[in-house]
Amino acid sequence: MGTQGSPVKSYDYLLKFLLVGDSDVGKGEILETLQDGASESPYSYSNGIDYKTTTILLDGRRVKLELWDTSGQGRFCTIFRSYSRGAQGILLVYDITNRWSFDGIDRWIKEIDEHAPGVPRILVGNRLHLAFKRQVPTEQARSYAEKNGMTFFEVSPLCNFNVTESFTELSRIVLMRHGMEKIWRPNRVFSLQDLCCRAIVSCTPVHLIDKLPLPVAIKSHLKSFSMANGMNAVMMHGRSYSVAGSSGGAAGSGGGSKGNSLKRSKSIRPPQSPPQNCSRSNCKIS
Repeated sequence: MGTQGSPVKSYDYLLKFLLVGDSDVGKGEILETLQDGASESPYSYSNGIDYKTTTILLDGRRVKLELWDTSGQGRFCTIFRSYSRGAQGILLVYDITNRWSFDGIDRWIKEIDEHAPGVPRILVGNRLHLAFKRQVPTEQARSYAEKNGMTFFEVSPLCNFNVTESFTELSRIVLMRHGMEKIWRPNRVFSLQDLCCRAIVSCTPVHLIDKLPLPVAIKSHLKSFSMANGMNAVMMHGRSYSVAGSSGGAAGSGGGSKGNSLKRSKSIRPPQSPPQNCSRSNCKIS
């Protein structure tokens, strides 16, 4: 989907998200927290549906979100079924002060599995600012989300807490599922820790990391960073040797790789010349 009438798009990705849940759980409050974007539906038949657009920044890429708030009333179930077509992400919203709204998530999951199977979803507990009236424990909601393979957030539109973060995480999940992570990965900004680890691992053999004057925790992190990023090249005598390649050759060729390693060690050993005052003629055997 693209913007009509504009030659240059103001975003890199366009995603369609649905906010589902029972009535009066605060889905409209979540949309009102987002100040930017349009609030009028591009379609004329959006009765019972609230619409909002917003743009977030994800790893240096602009992601435009089309957010559709489907009403939780039973008469709008048919509207949810029609709007779920083409949805790329779903936010299941409940009110932490209303136990009944949390129990109704099971019904919404069944609707999603029937009309939008396989669409990524996250569980959102709304109205965190009313935690003193809480009826749904956080641990119970978190375990429920893990059981159903969902990420869990508790948000507060009044305090603007975790609202943008929940949309950002769902966008990340959707783009990773569609293989878009490979596109933006070269453009993402590395943290200072990643840059330091990359600089150390690139010039330090893996087997010599233990000899560095660093704490044990940092050494372990360097090893993990090296293996996770494929930077396991061992620098020896000005040459780079792949650890994976040498280990694979040792497993496959056996004695042949051993002979190659012996030849390499012999070739780099400095020649031992006899002393200048010694010759074959003046050597005596006692």
